[in-house]
Amino acid sequence: MRCRTPARNRHSRHSRRNPRTRTRGTALAAVAALALSAWIPASAGAAESPAAARPGDVVSSAPSAFHPLPGQPTNTRAWKIHYRSTTADGAPNLVSGTVIVPQDGRTGPRPLITYAVGTVGMGDSCAPSSNFPRGTGLEANLIQQLTLRGWAVVVTDYEGLGTPGVHTYTVGPSAGHAVLDAARAAQRLPQAGLSPDGPVAIVGYSQGGQAGSWAAELQGSYAPELQVKGTATGGVPADLLKVADFNNGSYGSGLIFMAAAGQDAAFPELDLDSYLNPAGRLLVAGMKENCVAIDAIAGSFKRISDLTTRNPLAQPDWQARLNQSRLGRTAPAAPVYQYHALADELIPYGVGRQLRSEWCAKGADVEFDTVWVGEHVSGVITRSPHVGNWLADRFAGRPTHGNC
Repeated sequence: MRCRTPARNRHSRHSRRNPRTRTRGTALAAVAALALSAWIPASAGAAESPAAARPGDVVSSAPSAFHPLPGQPTNTRAWKIHYRSTTADGAPNLVSGTVIVPQDGRTGPRPLITYAVGTVGMGDSCAPSSNFPRGTGLEANLIQQLTLRGWAVVVTDYEGLGTPGVHTYTVGPSAGHAVLDAARAAQRLPQAGLSPDGPVAIVGYSQGGQAGSWAAELQGSYAPELQVKGTATGGVPADLLKVADFNNGSYGSGLIFMAAAGQDAAFPELDLDSYLNPAGRLLVAGMKENCVAIDAIAGSFKRISDLTTRNPLAQPDWQARLNQSRLGRTAPAAPVYQYHALADELIPYGVGRQLRSEWCAKGADVEFDTVWVGEHVSGVITRSPHVGNWLADRFAGRPTHGNC
């Protein structure tokens, strides 16, 4: 199925045909570059590299802090970074994140976890890098379990979350790039002291499960130099159309509209606003400024038809874009531990099982774990210790126990 050429791509082709337009475009690009450089924090540290051009290059860094709870001390150092990455359409962008390194005197290569958080919201204040210093990061306690093992952790904020623009929520290729480039950036940050060829693992749940799984699928072609030893992802929304159908009119229906806003941010030609009625516009505008607790309440138990004049998800261009974020087309090169709660009320268990089946059919080394008791949120909490143990086995080079 073919989707419309994005508006920005049509403009770029016109620029190549018309020299006058090309000159004007160059001037606009220069203005944009000046605006971007003005936005980068003045507190950027010694790692600043204005000429950075490669995905994963650090553009700026500044000391930060990592507190799992307000004021809780940790034996870590942290830096907020801005680094180069790539949009879903392959254009360069700038993403922020946090690098966290235990201060335990360890020598030799230190394992690095590139960690993708679950849904926090679309407002810039929801970004993990904004919450770690205050002790209000939603998954900080899970991250602490990893740093207590002596592993460094880098947490991406994703595209548009804490940086200019709207967060491209649920756009899988963008998120996968951000997760992989966060690992590159952490290894290139001099203060972190990480080896460029040290062992790496990918971790994520829910939205982070999608992002981490996309990173696993992309790693072989996008970041083959990373020494990825394994990927642990859970509650993975591998098929967004099936997830939307499952949540329509239910407790998680607000997530449908967050996802639509995220897709529209990445692909403006989708023109989400043209499908929304006044109530829908009000809801989506609020989502772009708030965090997930408010969004979940505001959007719960709404049907798509309650907030639209016609259903965008029934349109071919929307279906094509959502299917671009569908997982299962490429086998991850490194072993995978994938887990899913049987009673997950947000991401259907069958979606997780289907991803497992598709990866297995392509020859991936997958250990699939059904969480028999619990729901979506408890799934990540109860399996967190096992994730740590599984990763420790991968770093130690122990045999896997795939169950395809």
